[in-house]
Amino acid sequence: VVGAGIVGLASARELVRRHPSLAFAVLEKEKELAHHQSGRNSGVIHSGIYYKPGSLKAKLCVQGAALCYEYCDQKGIPYKQCGKLIVAVEQDEIPRLKALYERGLQNNVRGLKLIGAKEIQAKEPFCRGLMALDSPYTGIVNYKQVAQSYAEDFQEAGGTILTDFEVTNMEMAKESSSESEDGLKYPVIVRNSKGEEIYCRHIVTCAGLYSDRLSEISGCSPEPRIVPFRGDYLVLKPEKCYMVKGNIYPVPNPQFPFLGFHFTPRMDGSVWLGPNAVLAFKREGYKLFDFSTGDFLDAVMYSGLWKLVLRNLSYGLSEMYRACFLSAQVKQLQKFIPEVTINDVLRGPSGVRAQALDSDGNLVDDFVFDGGSGDTGSRILHVRNAPSPAATSSLAIAKMIADEVKRRFEL
Repeated sequence: VVGAGIVGLASARELVRRHPSLAFAVLEKEKELAHHQSGRNSGVIHSGIYYKPGSLKAKLCVQGAALCYEYCDQKGIPYKQCGKLIVAVEQDEIPRLKALYERGLQNNVRGLKLIGAKEIQAKEPFCRGLMALDSPYTGIVNYKQVAQSYAEDFQEAGGTILTDFEVTNMEMAKESSSESEDGLKYPVIVRNSKGEEIYCRHIVTCAGLYSDRLSEISGCSPEPRIVPFRGDYLVLKPEKCYMVKGNIYPVPNPQFPFLGFHFTPRMDGSVWLGPNAVLAFKREGYKLFDFSTGDFLDAVMYSGLWKLVLRNLSYGLSEMYRACFLSAQVKQLQKFIPEVTINDVLRGPSGVRAQALDSDGNLVDDFVFDGGSGDTGSRILHVRNAPSPAATSSLAIAKMIADEVKRRFEL
């Protein structure tokens, strides 16, 4: 399994539990686990409201949230079921909010109800809104801790984790073994940037920001392409955190590709505000001025990105403006909590979302899993697109990947 983020570790854990007689290894280019998307997300256990009914996201998020709570209970991992309000602050948002409620019901999300202004204030005393969708089973957890626990389960079951192992090549071994009629027992070579090699039978890649590149080096399709979007968070000053009890989200605008600014309480007691969404000039570019020539050219030479940009030009420019000016971000927050001022917030951490994009400039909305053909491609399963809610869904995704691995590789 290439990639020790939360999806890679959950998948490796599920595979070794189902096939205890086989040998499994997880390869990770960083020195630590869950270092990128899995360790830098908002920490929300999503309930499955937003996603298109019948989609993998809808199905796996609802299943995954239940499995996530169950797993945390078993392992003693702390979480808070603090709930979430999706709040309409304008009259024209109410029909969209009601449609979202219907979608949540179709997705079998537990406990959903529409509430009015007084009930909003009863739950969130500082929040103002006309109507809200109340999702009591939405929660928060430290996903880095969850991922670490998956890794421990995997190793206890006999799995091996190799860090500081950046995969740069995957190919079939040239020579075949004389002792065996059907060639080498482990015919696929995985090579890293230091020239070290591992021989194996099958590969599952869960590479997040590099999923398209790993697919390409394995001889599979480079589409959908990954375009990195950086999300910068603000944080409430500690003395102001009393203003937020649970998650407070805006009603998403279907014209725009991201959810918009929200209030997210964290397990450590802090409150994150945001994120925005701006094109990152480096795939792991967490700072404003991080730049990689290769990553930048990769993004701007892709026609799909230009189609997306031209369709969402005003949205993109306003996001860039907000990224530069703190007051513009605070203005967004004041729609929900008018008491928040520029003196109450600090610049916080950033994450980079691995957004899959097709050549027509459409954001790939659902999870995507595929392989390839030929000697090498037929031995690989790529997790091509697993953005939010992948952390929530990780145990459900792992079960699906293990089913697919069994079918595809005839284990």
